[in-house]
Amino acid sequence: MKKWLIPVLIILVVGFGLYKLFAGVNNQAIVLQEDAKTAWANVESAYQRRSDLIPSLVNTVKGAADFERGTLTDVIEARAKATSVKVDANNLNAEAIQSFQKAQTGLSSALSRLLVSVERYPELKATQNFQNLQSQLEGTENRINVERNRYNKSVQGYNTYIRKFPNNLVAGMFGFEQMTRFQADEGAEKAPEVKFDFK
Repeated sequence: MKKWLIPVLIILVVGFGLYKLFAGVNNQAIVLQEDAKTAWANVESAYQRRSDLIPSLVNTVKGAADFERGTLTDVIEARAKATSVKVDANNLNAEAIQSFQKAQTGLSSALSRLLVSVERYPELKATQNFQNLQSQLEGTENRINVERNRYNKSVQGYNTYIRKFPNNLVAGMFGFEQMTRFQADEGAEKAPEVKFDFK
């Protein structure tokens, strides 16, 4: 066997091993990152479903002639604000997610006030259309929570993968950074105070 063949074989084996390591880590990090981005898109989709239900809800409530117009206006304005906040899936940082969540919280608050106000209108609560819309909103709120949890699980898988050794060395070289998890609003651990003021 020729003497030069052994070093060439060693170089080829080592080179192939390094290629497999770098390509494998890079490709798997891309797969996990894309999974997390898709999970975020599902969060946005669930919020969009809620936003799409609001015009029907508002129109149904408008049918109650003496219903508080200010409450309806608040819901309409909160919906407009919530749908105007867009988050780029390629830039899922804490600030972008917090801005998105703040707008969604404003809409949740306005919807809550609307549903509490409806308590004063038994004829409205009794209509099938309103009951269907309320049921769909409740289901959508559950979907939102499920999708946020799935997003966090995807981010956990991605972040764990890029932080493990030796993946962290390769991921750092290719610019993979940790993604931000969805977090509850500050003070969300406290139960909200519900007041029924029927003056």
